[in-house]
Amino acid sequence: MSDAMWAGTVAFPGYEDAELEAYLARPLGDRPRGGVVVIHHLPGYDTATKEIVRKFAAHGYAAVCPNLYSREGAGVSPDDQAAAARAKGGVPDEQLVGDVAAASAYLNALDHANGKIGVIGYCSGGRQAFLAACSLPIDAAVDCYGAFVVSNPPEGFPLKATPLLSKAPDLSCPLLGLFGQDDANPTPEEVAVLAAELDKLGKEHDFHIFEGAGHAFFSTDRAAYRPAAAMEGWKKIFDFYGRHLAA
Repeated sequence: MSDAMWAGTVAFPGYEDAELEAYLARPLGDRPRGGVVVIHHLPGYDTATKEIVRKFAAHGYAAVCPNLYSREGAGVSPDDQAAAARAKGGVPDEQLVGDVAAASAYLNALDHANGKIGVIGYCSGGRQAFLAACSLPIDAAVDCYGAFVVSNPPEGFPLKATPLLSKAPDLSCPLLGLFGQDDANPTPEEVAVLAAELDKLGKEHDFHIFEGAGHAFFSTDRAAYRPAAAMEGWKKIFDFYGRHLAA
């Protein structure tokens, strides 16, 4: 497999035609490929997330991460955009769904797209990946420690979010969930509640809880990084997408 790729900043219209900055990486070969929408974590559209986008391209996917905080101003640094968005409580759910739909359409319009779309998100993006998969025709979704899917944020938490459990009947695709045993948001007990609901609904899902890992264990630039859990998690992600995003 060749990992030759093109990577760089692009733009396309998102929800209500707002222009979104986004980071795209795609292989240079001409084989049909699936697309992956990467949803960044609450800290924002950052270098570590762009590295994740390139990792998908190295494995044969076209991947794009829209800057969900683009509306906070052109020419404003990503850190300042993120701070402004967090001060407002994050991204409204309806806006998120519209932005992911736009990113999916962008990927499907690229040369060699096979029409299959996966979505993956981390932290708040994990919750948003589940939301997108319950709102859009997605082919495979990955929730990496998405908080507040089954419970409300604690009082004083900067993210304005409501639980999504009631949307589970609308889950449109198989769901892979990767969580940490030591995480407080979501706790293993909350993961069990979601799993039980999906079992009841007959929705295809595969959840894994990693011992010795807490929140943000994929984040290579943070103290929470746990190499063993992250390496095993990546194996599961690429196996999952390999089964569901193939031509």
